[in-house]
Parts: sequence; C-alpha cells; structure tokens
Amino acid sequence: MTSETSVPAPLTVGFDLDMTLIDSRPGIRAAYQALSAETGTFIDADEAVTRLGPPLEQELAHWFPESRIGAMADRYRELYPAYAIEPTTAMPGAREAVAAVQALGGRAIVVTAKHEPNARLHLDHLGIRADAVIGWLWAEAKAEALRAYGAQVYVGDHVGDVRGARTAGALSVAVPTGPCPEPQLREAGADVVLPDLTTLPDWLAEYVGNGRAAVAAQVG
Repeated sequence: MTSETSVPAPLTVGFDLDMTLIDSRPGIRAAYQALSAETGTFIDADEAVTRLGPPLEQELAHWFPESRIGAMADRYRELYPAYAIEPTTAMPGAREAVAAVQALGGRAIVVTAKHEPNARLHLDHLGIRADAVIGWLWAEAKAEALRAYGAQVYVGDHVGDVRGARTAGALSVAVPTGPCPEPQLREAGADVVLPDLTTLPDWLAEYVGNGRAAVAAQVG
C-alpha cells in the first residue's frame, strides 16, 4: 500500500481594483462630471466617489430614473477612457504587491466589478502587470472567477470583497484603503486586515514560508 501526498496548487492571489490597486477617485469624479454636463442631470461626483466598489448601475440609480440607467451606464463607460485613465494613480505598494506574488512563482489576477476593458486600460497605463483580468463581478459573484483560477487569497478594500473571498473559500485579506474601515471589514469576516498593500509582500512571504494551510488555520 502506498501513501499519497497532496501537492499544493500553484499560488494564485486575486486583487480587487478600485481603491485596492488603484486610486480611481479623481478619474471617476471626472467621468461623472462629464456625464452630468452632457446629460444636464446633476450628479454629486464627490459623493459618488465615496461609494466605490459596487457596480456602476447602483450608483447611477441615485441620479437617474430606472428607465435610463442602462443607457447612462453605457454612455459613462464610453466616456470613461477619455476622462478617467490619466488622472488615476496606483495605490501605494500596488505594483510591488503584484510583483511579490509573481516572484514567488504565483499568479496575480484582478477580479473587479469594473467594465473589463476599462480595468485593463488602467492596469496597462499604470504598469501593473496582472496575469489575468476578470471584470463585471461584484461581491459573492467574484467567487466565480476566484474558483475558476484556483485563488487561495483575495485582497480587497470592501466588505463585498470579503464576501466574495469567503464564498470562494479563499483567504480574505482586506486593506482599509477604500470606503470600509477596519472594524467593518473584520465584522464582515476578513481573515487578515493589513494597513495597506505596502505590507502585503512581507505577509505573503510569511504565508508561503509557513505553509499556506497553517497560516490560514491561524487566521481563519
């Protein structure tokens, strides 16, 4: 009789985009202002950028009747490349966090609620070299991509990201760099809360060095 030894799957870490990898507030503000000017409909762009995370249609529902939301979402996405890409910056430690995964022989994937072509424009513009980009997924629906890619860890700034990680059975690593403060992320079930992405490479090295299962058991 022979014993079988399980081999860990290749390391795969998922990242949210807005307010996790990128500070898209200036660009999104500009895109909303352009949409407001074009349509003649008031949009409080400063308020809108405090609620980043959920799908665009949820935000547009604050400003447009239901019958117009689909068309306004399409128009916003058309305006987006001209207004939102250039002003957007990388969050501190974003490039280094993605590179740290890859330096360990792993894959870094981006799973976001954002329109996927616009997400790719952001990453290309900022030189953040993800191994895959999957868009149009929010909260629990993010588990679809996380499972498909075998992600063991998902990093995000929103309680919706925590729910997505937990639904996928992945370790939820949260950063309070977006609209959700640390207590809210912990209450939602985040396994680990880091101050920002600058601390992720050290945490990731410990996670891999100590054995993923052992670290997950300690924080889960």
